[in-house]
Amino acid sequence: MADEQAKEQQSLLSEKALAEATSDPAARIEALRREIEHNSYLYYAKDAPAISDAAFDSLMHELRALEAAHPELIDPSSPTQRVGGYVGDQFAPIQHERRMYSLDDAMGAEELDEWLDRVREFFGSIPELVCELKIDGSSVAFTYENGRLMRAATRGDGTTGEDITVNVRTVKDVPLRLRADADDGIRDTGVPIELRGECYMPKASFEALNASAEANGKQPFANPRNAAAGSLRQKDPQITAHRDLSTFVYAVGDERKLAVETQWDLLQWLGRAGFHVNPDIALVHSAEEVHEFCRKSLERRDALPYDIDGVVVKVNSFAQQEAMGYTARAPRWAIAFKFPPEEKTTLLRDITVQVGRTGKLTPVAEMDPVLVAGSTVARATLHNEDEVRRKDVRVGDTVIVRKAGDVIPEVLGPVESLRPADAVPWNMPAVCPSCGSPVVREEGEADYRCISIDCPAQALERLLHWASRGAMDIDGMGEEVVRRLVESGRVSDVADYYTLDEVELAQLDMGRTNKEGEPIRLGHTVAKKLVAAIDESRTRPFARPLFGLGMRHVGKTMAETLARAFPSMEALMAASEEELAAVDGVGPKIAHSTYLFLRTPDNVQVIERLAKHGVRLADDVEAAAADALPQTLEGLTFVLTGSLVQSGMTRDEAGAALKARGAKVSGSVSKKTSYVVAGEAAGSKYDKAVALGVPVLDEPALLAILETGEVPEVAGE
Repeated sequence: MADEQAKEQQSLLSEKALAEATSDPAARIEALRREIEHNSYLYYAKDAPAISDAAFDSLMHELRALEAAHPELIDPSSPTQRVGGYVGDQFAPIQHERRMYSLDDAMGAEELDEWLDRVREFFGSIPELVCELKIDGSSVAFTYENGRLMRAATRGDGTTGEDITVNVRTVKDVPLRLRADADDGIRDTGVPIELRGECYMPKASFEALNASAEANGKQPFANPRNAAAGSLRQKDPQITAHRDLSTFVYAVGDERKLAVETQWDLLQWLGRAGFHVNPDIALVHSAEEVHEFCRKSLERRDALPYDIDGVVVKVNSFAQQEAMGYTARAPRWAIAFKFPPEEKTTLLRDITVQVGRTGKLTPVAEMDPVLVAGSTVARATLHNEDEVRRKDVRVGDTVIVRKAGDVIPEVLGPVESLRPADAVPWNMPAVCPSCGSPVVREEGEADYRCISIDCPAQALERLLHWASRGAMDIDGMGEEVVRRLVESGRVSDVADYYTLDEVELAQLDMGRTNKEGEPIRLGHTVAKKLVAAIDESRTRPFARPLFGLGMRHVGKTMAETLARAFPSMEALMAASEEELAAVDGVGPKIAHSTYLFLRTPDNVQVIERLAKHGVRLADDVEAAAADALPQTLEGLTFVLTGSLVQSGMTRDEAGAALKARGAKVSGSVSKKTSYVVAGEAAGSKYDKAVALGVPVLDEPALLAILETGEVPEVAGE
């Protein structure tokens, strides 16, 4: 073994060989490329550098000089060509060789054992299994042809990803061409082969990136996974090149193209081919060994230089994998054992109150910053006063914090033994912290609310809601722009959006300065796009502005219900509370809040100004009736999950098409659900449907329903 390592670290070219190549520029260039590639492989893939950084830089310097002198010899796979030029267009779609499936999750030891039992039952005993760390990064597919990297793509929806080739080329441990040792494992080097792995950002690089962002007044990334994904989608590969990304490669799109029969053999071949393969892998033969690998991996989690969120267990034999097959969303031969959420303790400095667009007051825990699951947590919602009392958290407490689902910060409770003697129970303030108006809590509700329509905090949230995708979809009208418009006094309600022009938007001070100390303005390019988006929003169907107004209890679905019953703002405002309550699905509570909102003078004034500025506040009933489809799906409730790849429809578009035939579309699965439509990479809703016995339809079945208006007689997985 020691002899093999020594041979691997030996320079590919002796000084004599390099000297002999000098007389032939092409030979010298090829010799330098091989030498640089070999040392890059030792440094990045094997963590075993054989030469100093200075020597490596010297080789690169000579290669660049020779290629500059002989540009006809420049090759895209040369180490000097990792970083290309600026890419101006959005990333083109790339179809994967085979579908990149999601993995089913085991959220604890019990669910892991359930999967192991299924494997044992299928084969009669536990077969060979491979345990690998589950890297918390961004999935990437690499395509090689004749040993050279031809393209790289994101996972996308599992079937089609985005072209990120120029950015992946800048990742230093991705080989631009495979090592000669790879040839014996490829059945036909002339046929494209897709290899798959995870691109991640090391913890130290993530901390440095966020420190730099904060120093320059920019928004830091939430976690290393988001940082890696964002870095891969930069339009300028120079930015990606400076993000210090790394990869672990562990899969092949079509194993038949390689002369390997197992996952373990694949990992060994990938290492020989020049890829960075995670050394923390194990070939095991029992459930006990799987649990031991998971236990040790969890213990080592914090000490690793990169983020992991679990362990992936796979059946080793490719033939056995093929025998077990796939469900609609995941392979049956693999499972992702997810680690329990990481928990940390920190000091609760204060409990502040945040005011939402409907006046809801939400207590927020303000804590000393603490690193949890890859990102810094300093704030977390406490939901309402009852929740604060239930958890009995007090200012000054040492509290336990985690991320629910490794995403949302959550305060679990206090460490009571560390509670200060003067800590007192927290109570909701009697007045709104934004405007000083009284707050009320209606009977039977958990939330306190500010009842003032002029509350500044509510105004900001209402403005953001109006511009959101589900409402008027004003592209580019994000929080930073809206906040600056409010602070400048230019916008105070949603009708003000329609008085903005390109000139004044271009001059909007963004509250930041450039390196010269000059104020940063929004600029003409962004302003022009914003004005176009505002103009486009005037023509949205009536249900969209109805939802955008932010009436209490009126979500997107309820707005559509009201718009169908009262297809104009005039008709809706003329309806009595009893007429509103009589609409199927509305009821007294929603009718009351809608009736009051539409009779509040300030709100009426905003609605009148929206109409004056040309915002569509009525649907064409006659045209809608003429275009109406037979209501053959009336009484049926559908739930949509996953991506609709075949048709290219969004779930919202598919939902609208189902509603046009009379169906209801829900966001959650229950026993009352008629059908669940599962597209690519279907999520937990698919799992719940199976558990409840709700019929599951694939996309072709959905398209057949939309075309014919008829549901299948029998539906299942």
